[in-house]
Amino acid sequence: MKPIVLCGPTASGKTELALELACQSNGIILSADSRQVYKCLTIGTAKPQGSYQNGTYTVDGIPYYLVDFLDVTATCNAGTFVKQARQIAAENPGRPLIFAGGTGMWLHSYFVGMDDLPASTPQTREKLSALLAKSGKEGLHQALMELDPLSAQNIPAGNVQRTMRALELCWLTGKPASALKSGNFFKLPSPQDSAWVYLAWDKESLNARISARTEQIFDGMVCETKTLLSRGYTPDTPALKSLGYPQAVAFLQGKLSRAQAVEQVATLTRQYAKRQRTWFNRYTNALRLELATKQDFCPQTLAAQILHFANQTALPPNMVK
Repeated sequence: MKPIVLCGPTASGKTELALELACQSNGIILSADSRQVYKCLTIGTAKPQGSYQNGTYTVDGIPYYLVDFLDVTATCNAGTFVKQARQIAAENPGRPLIFAGGTGMWLHSYFVGMDDLPASTPQTREKLSALLAKSGKEGLHQALMELDPLSAQNIPAGNVQRTMRALELCWLTGKPASALKSGNFFKLPSPQDSAWVYLAWDKESLNARISARTEQIFDGMVCETKTLLSRGYTPDTPALKSLGYPQAVAFLQGKLSRAQAVEQVATLTRQYAKRQRTWFNRYTNALRLELATKQDFCPQTLAAQILHFANQTALPPNMVK
């Protein structure tokens, strides 16, 4: 069976559905969540509760890879994810692979590929910030026009972040940023190699789920934050920059009330979900599961439909309700 990719915004039920899929198919799960990788962050990242068995994180008897393995001071990127995911796949020949997560760039990098571009440096970021402060976004765009007219034509002058990144690539590589791009960013994954499933919740329903989950997990997030701070970690520790944890820090410092912190976390999570929806909507050959109510989300039924879908050779656009 081709790998199944469960994608969608935060709080859409990917973990629960992945576990049911693994149960029905005797598969293994590979998490594509950039925050569940951290040790010590469980409740606040909605990491599935599990334990290590023979060196493998296991949830209800199901191997659940790429969670709970990274120190809170470390960082993880798409390249690391792809390397480790390929190794896990190679070590489990014959086992159905179920990828589940909302970090879209990691999934895209694994199944489609991304351009291997140099990372930002403090020096270039400082230089870009100084140029922006001095010349504004128009001056920034003009500098890009001089080095890379093609990128400048394709990037609106008002899109400061994209302009800065393109200009930064020109400086770092000595080549036009447009010459470094393969086009993989815009490609769709091959339906012969993987079956993508998008959990397309109604916006209002998803926002309600986000609000309910934020209220449910916030106190646990505060406990996790308090524990890390008591061990000497600082608020700028990479793990504590994860969504919601800065608000937990502010609450512990008395800068926010609990109600204010919860509302801020819910708002930021809704904004993150919007960006995820924008990213995953690109996958027009994915199976869209249109969901609006609790009754729509029946993992047993949906898993059976997904497995049937994954075993098909043709992959027409589909709608399931």
